[in-house]
Amino acid sequence: MPTIFDQLLERFHVYLAGVESDLVADAVARIDWDMPFRPLEARPLDCLRHLDRIVELAPPDIRPLAQLVADHRDELHWGQTYTAADFGQAFIDNYGWLEVLGTRGHFVNDAVAAGLLILGPGIVYPDHHHIAEEIYIPLTGGTEWRRGEGGFRIREAGEVIHHASNVNHAMRTGKEPLMALYVWRGGPLAQKSTIGAEGRG
Repeated sequence: MPTIFDQLLERFHVYLAGVESDLVADAVARIDWDMPFRPLEARPLDCLRHLDRIVELAPPDIRPLAQLVADHRDELHWGQTYTAADFGQAFIDNYGWLEVLGTRGHFVNDAVAAGLLILGPGIVYPDHHHIAEEIYIPLTGGTEWRRGEGGFRIREAGEVIHHASNVNHAMRTGKEPLMALYVWRGGPLAQKSTIGAEGRG
């Protein structure tokens, strides 16, 4: 019988494989999905209180993944790259990520890191950049995203957002929480992002 972790990887893969994007298709094709499991202790975070609302907001194609994560939230190893000293306690109380695969995730992969990000309502994730190329897919709509020197604009669930290496980006949630899928490749997979707008626009 598949474990919760096997189901998580399968639903993650199934959703990604169904996204109509050459960029995403290339990323999916480059991942060896037969990855060894990495035992990790459960690590719940305060931001998980937003998961029930995230399930309500998720479109039908996304809901199976969101529901599985919500149902088993307290069994998963959630992480935070930042501390209250970086962005304040309100940010920390409404922020977290789940690395499904990667150098720190539930499945071992040294070439790609991929998982889920949660941000609560009314949160600004300021300008930041990192060496790794990043693909983001919001799984809930209504959040404003900014890339490079451009302004914020609302992105809907299922849109594919690409951040090349060292390109600045930021997010700003409105009245609803955000859950977004991310894929990092081509750089240090556990790097703490550089805060501020020093990267390429």
